[in-house]
Amino acid sequence: MRVLQYKETEIQVKVGDITNVKADAIVNPANSYGLMGGGVALSIKEKGGAGIEKEATSKAPIPVGGAIATTAGKLKAKYVIHAPTMVEPAQPSNIRAIKKATLAALKRGSELGISSIAFPGMGTGVGGVPKDKAARAMIEAIKDFLQETRIEKILLIAYNQEMYKAFKDAMKNLGGGELI
Repeated sequence: MRVLQYKETEIQVKVGDITNVKADAIVNPANSYGLMGGGVALSIKEKGGAGIEKEATSKAPIPVGGAIATTAGKLKAKYVIHAPTMVEPAQPSNIRAIKKATLAALKRGSELGISSIAFPGMGTGVGGVPKDKAARAMIEAIKDFLQETRIEKILLIAYNQEMYKAFKDAMKNLGGGELI
């Protein structure tokens, strides 16, 4: 695990399964329809229950750059924040969409009053974006968000060592933070 203190926020990077993370909210890199048929979304639905997808689709369409919150079903989190990185299910994503989705998820979390939020590698699975580029876009969005808003803890959950390395390398470029 790697931990960085940036301003008043602790940013942790660890390898694991986001559906097992204890955080106020976990982020689903969704599609605009709220359908949860693949990747992280499918894992969330399988472990948290189909009610999460039903609630998400009832709030669709969700634009890329927007985010909605649903209950988290049987997961340890209080909320699932659905932040689309693509419009259509299984569509390729891109850096701009990842940055917008990351920022939208953080803003929605702030509106909910959460103190901790967990992100997977946004757009790196079904979306097909290279892990290093996605990690940099996510860190840029986090840095932008933290210029004006505070959240106690941000967890970056890597599903493998390659994603962990991408997050770790991107955090080196964050600047203004200190390893703890």
